[in-house]
This record gives sequence, structure tokens and C-alpha cells, in this order.
Amino acid sequence: MALEELIGGLPAYAKDLKLNYSSLVKQNTELTKQQLWGTVVSAAIATRNPELTAAVIAESEANGLNAGALDAAKAAAAIMGMNNVYYRFHHLTSNEKYATLPARLRMNALRGHSVEHVDFELWCLAVSAVNACGKCVDSHEQVLRQKGATEELINAAIRVTSVIHAIGVVLDSEKASPTPAA
Repeated sequence: MALEELIGGLPAYAKDLKLNYSSLVKQNTELTKQQLWGTVVSAAIATRNPELTAAVIAESEANGLNAGALDAAKAAAAIMGMNNVYYRFHHLTSNEKYATLPARLRMNALRGHSVEHVDFELWCLAVSAVNACGKCVDSHEQVLRQKGATEELINAAIRVTSVIHAIGVVLDSEKASPTPAA
């Protein structure tokens, strides 16, 4: 299903999401096209909603996200899917010894992508926000600011992420809800 159809088919209680999608994605002026659509892709993947993810990937290609950037957004979602679990565990456990142990996790995707580092870091931050990993959010936000990203740019990406995540939640909720009898 096309993304516009998916958004248009959201139930009445999700009207705010439709409006926010329109203003934050369709009318975005704060992020470059690549930053925007890479954020939308990585956030959609992090929602784990296959219908939303498929529609977003198709729409991102139609909006000029090239194959290299699409792969990088997918790589950001993949690597952060792993790192967010690992580092969130460190945050949640009271046993401080885990923080002294080596991760021994391959993370070549953090350097082996073909996009601007700021863009890749934005996508890692977006996925980390969805996955609620405080350590990763803090780390990627600091790297972004060190590389010259403003708080306004970072905030714009996280606002987009929050709307995409919420759309995934609504789609999952609607699939799980019983259909009313006619």
C-alpha cells in the first residue's frame, strides 16, 4: 500500500498524526531530503511494522533517497537494533562490572556507509530514541553536536521519528483490534 493511502487510512483518533506527518514530512524545511527520508526509513524499520516499513521505503525512493543512502538508513537501523539492546542492558543493570567488559560486537556499519556522517548519526539517533536507549541517544546526540549539527536540526529529526513511531503503533493497534460487526 502506498504511504499516502496508509496515512490517509488512519482512524479518526489519529488525526493529529496525519496533521503532524503532513507538516513534518511533506512540508519539511528543516532537514535535507536525504536527512528527512533516511530518518523516516530508519524510524519505520525501528517500529517493526512491515506495512509501514514497505510503504516508507517505496516512498523514500520516489522522493530521491538513492540506493546508497537507503542502505545506510537500513544499516543504521540494524546496527542500532543490536547496540540499543546491549547498551540499554548496561543502563538497566545495577551491576557496574558489565560496563567494564568489552562489547565484542562488530560495528563496521558505523564507518562503512556512503553518506555524510551527520546524516548517519541522525538515523542512529532516531532508532535509539525509538528503542529508548539512553546511552546511545546521549552518545549520538553528542557526536552530532561535535560535527556541527544544531539542536534544532536534531530536534526536527526526533519530531519526525516520533510521528513515524506513533503511526506504527496505531497500525499495530488497528490490526489487533477486533473489527466491529456490520
